[in-house]
Amino acid sequence: MKKKTLVIGASPNPERYAHKAVLALSHHGHPVTALGLRPGKAGDTPIVTERPGDHDFDTVTFYVGSRHQPGYYDYVATLKPRRVIFNPGTENPEFARLLNHAGIMTEEACTLVLLATNQY
Repeated sequence: MKKKTLVIGASPNPERYAHKAVLALSHHGHPVTALGLRPGKAGDTPIVTERPGDHDFDTVTFYVGSRHQPGYYDYVATLKPRRVIFNPGTENPEFARLLNHAGIMTEEACTLVLLATNQY
């Protein structure tokens, strides 16, 4: 099953894990939207700087540290994705509790590992 995914913290820098995640998600056939601070591309995927208005994301995966996440709390909650993945270094127990309370599953995991091991 293909899972429409929003990558928050996307980067045009090919050395960044967020960039690698956008490429891997695309490679595995998942529709991906890349949201970042600066415009650019991750492979063929444009990086948008304005928060998408779509509300049909299956998964939101974070590549933004916890101290920069509070500005995303309400936005992600209104998207009502099935799950939110906190990649290594982005763990945020407070945000996870808020999301769980709203009925959104959270996971502390690496998107790249989930994809590589067919657990995405």
